[in-house]
Amino acid sequence: MRRDPFQAIADPTRRAILMLLAVNTMTAGGIADHFAVSRQAVSKHLQIMTECQVVSPVQQGREIHYQLNPDRLAELDQWLSQFRHLLGQRFNQLDDVLIQLKEKPV
Repeated sequence: MRRDPFQAIADPTRRAILMLLAVNTMTAGGIADHFAVSRQAVSKHLQIMTECQVVSPVQQGREIHYQLNPDRLAELDQWLSQFRHLLGQRFNQLDDVLIQLKEKPV
């Protein structure tokens, strides 16, 4: 089942896992060592992120390493960019109002 990529970032633990994987590929055990949750909980998070296709499991010998899938995260960034543009416009409008207020004689 393919899940929505927003499910991958909906949980704070999954966001933290993504930050770890942004630096380096890691095994599930290596990831679990960074958290105060069970290895089973980390495995469940990795399963969800794999289904969302934001991480990919890669077999390396007997171990499975997880790596970030930046292309899938780019979809999230593309969706968020429309809000960045809107907020940028609003800040520019606020700047214009503040400049007008500053130039108005008291």
